[in-house]
Order: sequence, then C-alpha cells, then structure tokens
Amino acid sequence: MLNELELTGRTRTHIVQFSEPRFATQPEAAEAFLDMRAEARRSGIDLLPYSSFRDFRTQLRIWNGKFSGQKPLYDLEGRPRDYSSLSPSEIISCILNWSALPGGSRHQWGTEIDVIDAAAMPSDYVPKLLPEETAPGGIFSDLHHWLDANIEAYGFFRPYKYFKGGMYPEPWHLSYAPLSMPALQLVTVELLADVIREADMLGKELVLEQLPNILRAHITNIVLPGE
Repeated sequence: MLNELELTGRTRTHIVQFSEPRFATQPEAAEAFLDMRAEARRSGIDLLPYSSFRDFRTQLRIWNGKFSGQKPLYDLEGRPRDYSSLSPSEIISCILNWSALPGGSRHQWGTEIDVIDAAAMPSDYVPKLLPEETAPGGIFSDLHHWLDANIEAYGFFRPYKYFKGGMYPEPWHLSYAPLSMPALQLVTVELLADVIREADMLGKELVLEQLPNILRAHITNIVLPGE
C-alpha cells in the first residue's frame, strides 16, 4: 500500500527506473508492461512508454504553465482554447479536462503509462498525445486496435477510455489495475488539501474551494476495468 508521500508523488520510493525502454513504475506494473510489450512486438508493434511516473513537482509545473497561459489548453477535439476569454474557474476546468491536479495525478502512483507505437512513427515524428493520432487513419490507430484486444490480459485498462464528464478521453493512458484501483481508494479531499496548501500553485484558493467536486468529477470519475 502506498504511503501519503508516494500517493501524491512527493517521493520515488515506490518506483523502479528502467532504461530500455525508459520508464518508471512500480515493479509489478513494470513486469506486466514488459510482458505485454514483448507480445506486441510479435504483431509488429513497438509498444513504447511515452510518459510514466510523474512526480508532484512536474505535475505542478504543468499546472502552473497552463494556468498562466504559457502552455495551451485544449477542447474535447484537441483544438486550442482561447485562454484570454476564460475566467479563472473556466481555466481550472479546462486544465482538468486534460491534465490532473497536482497531488491527484494517477501518474504519481507508479501504475500509469502513456504509450505510443515507435514502429509507426517516422524518425522525425514528435507524438502529440491528441485524439487525431488514435482516430481511424491516425498514426497510432493500429496500436489501439491491438490494445483493445490485449491490455486486459496483462492487467491494464484505460481509465479515460471515453468521456464520462471529467477527463477527456485518453486512449493512450494505460493503468495497471491490481495496483491503481487500491491506490484510488486512498485519495481523499483532506490529503489533497494538505498537499496543495503547501504548494506554490496558481489558482490555489479557488482549487481548494472546488476540491470535493474535483475529486468526484476528475479523479474518482473513471472508466472502470471491464466497463
């Protein structure tokens, strides 16, 4: 079971760093992923981690970049939003559609991996992790057909498989259910509030006011395994 520092990404004591391919997760999740990667290769897919463990400071940097307008905000289709037209509350909502709350990110648990297919990419291609890549005809569409048929056998699922009113769909985001489902039960408003109060976070006071709804709508509101 993760302790509070591990759950909120303020330490790396629960994860192991791998160099080839480069990613970081809990050991059990890594073993399952590497087995799945080996199976994917038999189908001509180079299942590559694009993002895995993300600590609190990194998630906070993403948040502050988006809240300040230095990083883009996107709509459901992956199109940029007009930052100047948004209120602070709307900015928070837009951030949470695509990016997790610092302290409340699943990537902090060492159970989540965003994936791409390196075999499908030209040498100069930079993945965007946007819906256009996974749609029919998109560069990673074959990868996602394969994942549809195989991730469950390795213990993985897509918590953002489709839109449930919180996070926008992220089919590239895989979660290792045997570890991530117990971790989710440990996240509370009180824990998140304690972490956020101590952080140099833009929009902090407004976020603290909205925490119960953020937990309900954007953290616990996932597509469950098998759903």
